[in-house]
Amino acid sequence: MLRFRPSLLCAAAAVFLLSAGQTEAQDTQDSITPAPSAPRPPQDPRIVRLKAEAASKVEARAKLVQEIIDQIYSYGELGMQEFETSKYLTGLLEKNGFTIQRNVAGMPTGWVARWGSGKPVISLGSDIDGIPQSNQTPATAYRSWQVQGAPGHGEGHNSGQAVNIAAALAVKEIMMRDKMPGTLVIWPGVAEEQLASKAYLVRAGVFNGVDANLFAHVSDEFGISWGDESALTLISAQFKFSGTASHAAGAPWRGRSALDAVMMMANSWEYHREHMELAQRSHYVITDGGDQPNVVPATASIWFFFRERDVERVTKMFEDAKVMARAAAAGTFTVLDTVQVIGSAWRPHMNKPIAEAMHRNAQRVGMPAWSADDQVMAKAVQRLMQQPDSGLTTKVGPLRTPTDTPAGGTGSDDIGDVTWTVPSVTLYYPSNIPGTPGHNWVDGIAMATPIAHKGVVAGAKVQAMTLLDLML
Repeated sequence: MLRFRPSLLCAAAAVFLLSAGQTEAQDTQDSITPAPSAPRPPQDPRIVRLKAEAASKVEARAKLVQEIIDQIYSYGELGMQEFETSKYLTGLLEKNGFTIQRNVAGMPTGWVARWGSGKPVISLGSDIDGIPQSNQTPATAYRSWQVQGAPGHGEGHNSGQAVNIAAALAVKEIMMRDKMPGTLVIWPGVAEEQLASKAYLVRAGVFNGVDANLFAHVSDEFGISWGDESALTLISAQFKFSGTASHAAGAPWRGRSALDAVMMMANSWEYHREHMELAQRSHYVITDGGDQPNVVPATASIWFFFRERDVERVTKMFEDAKVMARAAAAGTFTVLDTVQVIGSAWRPHMNKPIAEAMHRNAQRVGMPAWSADDQVMAKAVQRLMQQPDSGLTTKVGPLRTPTDTPAGGTGSDDIGDVTWTVPSVTLYYPSNIPGTPGHNWVDGIAMATPIAHKGVVAGAKVQAMTLLDLML
């Protein structure tokens, strides 16, 4: 049996422990004073050979990659409803020798797949949920529903598990032949768009004993970074009000409108925006506005996303909202019935040694060889969006460091909860068109086309090579 030499894992663990030991006020040492990387010794010829073999094995699974991407695209399921997606993925993994644990962390669509034994234990994750009303016929540079009004993959979450599965199967084949110790763990990001699962996965112990975590997320380029990501900390919360129903025309004075409380809270928040710092992001939808116009609403609910740069600031936003909710209830003679935290996302922090190794692998793999047809479609979509028709990205960008990362951001991702639990890096892989708005049907146009297929194959090669870096 080959001896386990966890040099990269040791470096990753050391940086992770150092980062976790810093206070929020100090931030992390590697994001304040990034030390220059030591000269890299020549890589072991055996590792070079195995990486080339892994890339070939991924390439040989290009048809499987296409099938996974297109099949999950066809399901287009919303968060906590990813039943067909989970059934398909777990069935595929079981056929390839993985054992499946279902209903993980109390989520019907939560699962964990495991293969192998011993150390190191490397987990691979990616999201699987869709976006409301983003159903779209692929490869059409205009609005074309497949099913009118249905959800779809307007964020490209149909592609990430193909990256992980193709990489894992390639490395598994090498591990079996060379009798390499180690355990591969594959898990899904359930309901990522609601930021509703990863904190629960952490609490359920999914990452106990895991040595490193490799995450995959769609992009229009290879994006790899270390230190704090450009993202905002988030709290997702729903405020539920209760009032008294009455006939809205016959006896409105006998009613107490819960919807009035919701609207008053929303208006209060809008006035408050003027006095909040520019970095904040906050948005809401009314999830219950009553039943019909002639009945004074006895119940009403409003769902907020609060986003800020750190835990203290976002917690203050949440507490301010509670004050406004109580005031809205008092002003409408209703009751603030429930304040429910639905999800959260702390700012992700990526591991430097793993990110450096992953970026070297991305440079080795290079960008996909886009065809003329790929570029024509990309430019057509960009013109549709009234964006510069620059086409698809053709060069691997530099490794992003904390000095390249803005202090704030605009988006949020609950992978942050995992990155503060186990050394982690997110691989952003090139499977979409630059310039899309995000969370939109336009973002689904390329997600079941050769652009997505080629980008995932390239991403899977990088993921497989990084797995070998961690294994050897």
